[in-house]
Amino acid sequence: MNEGSKPGKIKTIRPETLEFIILYNQLKGKAFTGNAQLAEILGFNSASSITEIMKSRQNIDPEKLRIFKETFKEFINGDRNKNFSEPKPVKKHSDGIPMYEISATASGVEVYNDINDSQPVGHMNFPGIEDCDFALPVWGHSMYPYLENGCWVALKIIHDKKILPGEVYYIEWGDYRMYKRLLAGDNPDEVIAHSDNTTEMVGNRLKYAPFIIKVNDIKKLCLVKDIHKKHNH
Repeated sequence: MNEGSKPGKIKTIRPETLEFIILYNQLKGKAFTGNAQLAEILGFNSASSITEIMKSRQNIDPEKLRIFKETFKEFINGDRNKNFSEPKPVKKHSDGIPMYEISATASGVEVYNDINDSQPVGHMNFPGIEDCDFALPVWGHSMYPYLENGCWVALKIIHDKKILPGEVYYIEWGDYRMYKRLLAGDNPDEVIAHSDNTTEMVGNRLKYAPFIIKVNDIKKLCLVKDIHKKHNH
């Protein structure tokens, strides 16, 4: 078989990629359950990135390998041989993603309570959100009509902070947590947080005026992947 003829296979497999492939095969099922969990640990946007590396279609970044070896050093060194016992990613895909019932604080700006202070109130599970991480409700009207007050949103954590201009995100920076449509700023290190609701006014000014955020100030960036609107009974 001519390995070089396989479509998409990279020409040169770097040493760190070979090391990762060997360690991956040794540790799968012992240190981690599968690609979804591993992708989250290493900061990939999708589990398919792991698949591409394992099929020799792309090389792994040396920093990703360092994180992998540091995270699972006890398994690599042989200090832990038993299977680990936290099947959370498997549960996420079987029962759905956790739903957190957090509300907006009492302020003029829609700022949500800290998700870390909440416990899941249930799970959301329907086709199309398999790669999402959790779901939050929408409170307020700043993103109307795209996001309606009371609807639930399935969110995917973007670990590398790569922003697609024009998409809607749940963002956390400083003491602020809210949904915004992020637009490209004048400088590459800035984005414009835009509200879809441009009809409500306070005097002669927009109630939900756009503002600038430094990308480095964003602590959590989650892409809105799906919207489940509430039903009126």
